[in-house]
Amino acid sequence: MPSRASHNPRTPLAALAATALLCTGPVLSAPASAAPAPAHAAPAPASAAAGWDTDRAAAAYAANPAAVTASGSENAGTAPGLALDGNGATRWSSDFADDAWIRVDLGSVIRVDRVVLDWEAAYGRRYVLEVSTNGTDWTPFYTETAGTGGPVTAHAYPREVTGRYVRLRGLERATPYGYSLWSLKVYGGEPAPASTTRTNLALNHPAYANYYQDAGHSPAFLTDGGRPADLKGDTSRWSSDWNKDRWVSVDLGGRSVIDTVDLYWESAYAVDYLLQVSDDNSTWRTVYEPSAADIAARRGNVKAPGDAAGVHDSVRLPSPATGRYVRMVGKERRSFYNPAPATAQFGYSLYEFEVWGTGGSASAAYRALPADQPGGYRTTFFDDFTGAALDRSKWRVVRTGTEMGPVNGESQAYTDSTDNISTQNGTLLLKAKYCKGCTRAGGGTYDFTSGRVDTHTHFDFRYGKVSARMKLPVGDGFWPAFWLLGSDVDDPAVSWPASGETDIMENIGYPDWTSTALHGPGYSADGNIGARQTYPNGGTADQWHTYAVEWTPTALRFHVDDRLVQETTRDKLESTRGQWVYDHDQYVILNLALGGAYPAGWNKVTAPYWGLPQSSVDRIAGGGVQAEVDWVRVEQKG
Repeated sequence: MPSRASHNPRTPLAALAATALLCTGPVLSAPASAAPAPAHAAPAPASAAAGWDTDRAAAAYAANPAAVTASGSENAGTAPGLALDGNGATRWSSDFADDAWIRVDLGSVIRVDRVVLDWEAAYGRRYVLEVSTNGTDWTPFYTETAGTGGPVTAHAYPREVTGRYVRLRGLERATPYGYSLWSLKVYGGEPAPASTTRTNLALNHPAYANYYQDAGHSPAFLTDGGRPADLKGDTSRWSSDWNKDRWVSVDLGGRSVIDTVDLYWESAYAVDYLLQVSDDNSTWRTVYEPSAADIAARRGNVKAPGDAAGVHDSVRLPSPATGRYVRMVGKERRSFYNPAPATAQFGYSLYEFEVWGTGGSASAAYRALPADQPGGYRTTFFDDFTGAALDRSKWRVVRTGTEMGPVNGESQAYTDSTDNISTQNGTLLLKAKYCKGCTRAGGGTYDFTSGRVDTHTHFDFRYGKVSARMKLPVGDGFWPAFWLLGSDVDDPAVSWPASGETDIMENIGYPDWTSTALHGPGYSADGNIGARQTYPNGGTADQWHTYAVEWTPTALRFHVDDRLVQETTRDKLESTRGQWVYDHDQYVILNLALGGAYPAGWNKVTAPYWGLPQSSVDRIAGGGVQAEVDWVRVEQKG
């Protein structure tokens, strides 16, 4: 899917390149014994729960073949149990009905971490995964609307998915045949109950983080009872994004008396951190921080990623602490040579977060996710550009070197000039200009200028329908965009992509298509969640079209001329890709970029400018290369 590679609207390209290097670096692993033992380490009871990596569906079938049932089977050789027998060469195939289903009785109530499907050629285009405590009342936790078959891992986090029964229910087949699964696997475990004897109260309890790397490294792995014995590899761990201001917390379910916290770190450990407790998940009390000597020893342990090691911090509190919630707050990340002699830092990475004491409760549950808002839409922002100049009570003009730095290898400098931004006949014009070496901005010299405006500080908003009617320039490397960016992008504790980015329309000079995309933790740059749309009936980008997104608490739906071109639900995004970061304010951006990573990725042009060939330079020099905007509208509920 198309993307603006390494697209960070604030960070200079060099920093982005370093970030990209870190993002694609190796898994940090080395023998645990290679790391210095922290001064506060103390023996702790072994606690790795047996079977933490066990397929609970297969275990239930092995114990009782009658635990697996289905609406029907194609024949006796494709019975439902064959999807749970651990044999990759056998399969369940349903009868030929869209509403066919298969379910498994796990034998006990567990917190489901994830369900893994491996489809045969006859897969489901639309289907739902559901959980039940009694086998009668079902709660959906994953809905697929555009299945493509193959292996699928649906992570439960951050939904409350607790039950004894798991069911796959078909909604629409992708082929004339039934639904056919090589395997259906379920992972999870029983939440630790209230206890009057000392135990790990965090086992299979809800865990949270302010940010995490992707769906395969969510906080849910912190309390699943699993870790590699040598603290090596990519198994069952939480990993933050690349920022020092990150935390993880565990809900013990009830007031507890805590004497020890065990942190099983992957080699990307915290040099300095706090352990805190809370009664209400709001007011926190610090109960531990490593000593200055510990911090100095950890800070000095700088090694290449392949040689670095994980550590086990067993923190015996100076005196027992009371509270329902426990969290680790990272203050400083470990450093690595990557490559030598430059020092690089990843995020934080924990295999397991154990909390030892008494109290707690198995009733702890993940918080309910927001529902869609009731009511109808009303216009809260509108501009049809009928004034003699840009209305600066609505729009901020963005300048390279002031409001932003250079990004994505683009060739233009954004300026506050009527040469680049103007209104004419009720239309906003963002115009490209060429003058060799004429423009200095942000310490650089530019041959091109262009225009970029946004609503930041004038109109930042949460949820709504956002639309604009636009006419785009066609030519290799012309890169107009209409998009939203998280209002906290300039907060160094957040930054991009944790801020979230919603690309309503991007075009890189091709006449017949535009693209949409979402960027966030675990799905940014070339790994974004996006789609391309081709204009029907011979339509082209240099004609007037309306581009829009409907942004709700549960989904983002993109349209071109009222035609749905991409739908991404929170349910599917978090289950398969990463964190939903579209629950806070964003603002509207309109810009015309020239060249850079996204166009170059398609047109392969490297000279005279990256992604911008000489023919396009000549057109800019001749005048008339511009993006036109007829109007912009935001509608919201409430």
